[in-house]
Amino acid sequence: MMEYLDIVADLGTPIAVGVAAGIFIFVIMKQIFGGLVDDLGTLKIFAQGLTTRVKTMNNDMIKIDATISNIINVSPPLDRMARAENFVEDGTIDTRRD
Repeated sequence: MMEYLDIVADLGTPIAVGVAAGIFIFVIMKQIFGGLVDDLGTLKIFAQGLTTRVKTMNNDMIKIDATISNIINVSPPLDRMARAENFVEDGTIDTRRD
């Protein structure tokens, strides 16, 4: 406790209060950002799961489209299916091409 009083006596009250407020803000910001990093990790995992589901759904839709086309004796749209299957533009499979 005497250390703090020595700092106040050496620096003055406004400077000591400013330093204490800075330390307080630093600690609070550290806790807030620590929670945000955990939340961002959770959101990243969630987004990756959704991307996997979209890819799976896209493949399932292609299979259903081909099956229905075969059942009703219509030639399947091979050009659209070729575009949708494994289209690589930036190194990842783009599942939005239809």
